[in-house]
Amino acid sequence: MDFFDIDNILVHIPLGTGGYNLSYIEAIGTIAGLLCIWLASQEKIINYLFGLINVSLFAVIFFQIQLYASLILQIFFFAANIYGWFAWSRINEQKQIALKIRWLSLKQMVIVAVISIFAILVMTFNIDQIFGYMAKAAVLVLQGMGSNITLPDLQPDAFPFWDSVMTVLSIVAMILMTRKHVENWLIWVIIDVISVVIYYHQGVLAMSLQYIILTGIALNGTRLWINAAKHDGLNATDSDQKAM
Repeated sequence: MDFFDIDNILVHIPLGTGGYNLSYIEAIGTIAGLLCIWLASQEKIINYLFGLINVSLFAVIFFQIQLYASLILQIFFFAANIYGWFAWSRINEQKQIALKIRWLSLKQMVIVAVISIFAILVMTFNIDQIFGYMAKAAVLVLQGMGSNITLPDLQPDAFPFWDSVMTVLSIVAMILMTRKHVENWLIWVIIDVISVVIYYHQGVLAMSLQYIILTGIALNGTRLWINAAKHDGLNATDSDQKAM
C-alpha cells in the first residue's frame, strides 16, 4: 500500500456530483491540520508538530496534482512552523516564556495593513505570471533532484483577487501566529470564510466543509486569545505597580 499516493483511496464521500474520493494522505494531512489549528488556539506548542505533518503531506499532494505554486507555499509554512516552534519555546534570562499573547500596536497594525494591501494588489494583477515563475522554479528544482517531470499547461487563475487575498493573508496570519499576536485569528477567520465560498463555488464540497470547521476553530481561537491577552495585560499591569 502506497500511503503517499493520492489514488490510494480511504473512503468515498457522497458529496456533490459523483461524490469525492478521500485518499489516506489527504485524510491524515487534513486531520493533522485541524489538530494544529485547534492546539494553536489552546496555545499548545505541540501544534507545530502537527503543522509540520500537515504541510509536508499537503506538499506531496500538490506535487502529485501539479499545483507547484501551492507546493512552494507549503515550503514557506514548513519553515514558519519550525520558527514558530523555536519562538514559542524560547525563554529569557528569568526562565519565563518570552512570548505572551498580545495585540499589535496601532503602528504595527498600519504597517501590516499597508504591506498586505500592496502585496494583494500586486499579486492580483500579476498572479498568473507570479505563479508561473514559481511553478517553473519548482519544476527546475525537482528536476535537479532527479524527478522526471515537465511543466504542465497552466490555466489562468479562476479568482485572481480572492486567490491573492488568501495567499497573502495566509502568510501574514502565519507570521503573526508565530509571534503570538491576537490578530492572526481574525485573519484566519477571513481566510476560512473566503475559502468556504470559493471551494463551494468550485464544487469541492469536502474542502468547503473542512473550512467551515476551521472557521469555527478560528473563531474559538479568537475568543481564547482575546481573553488571554486581557489576562496577560492585567498581570503585566499588576507587576508594574508592584515594581513601583
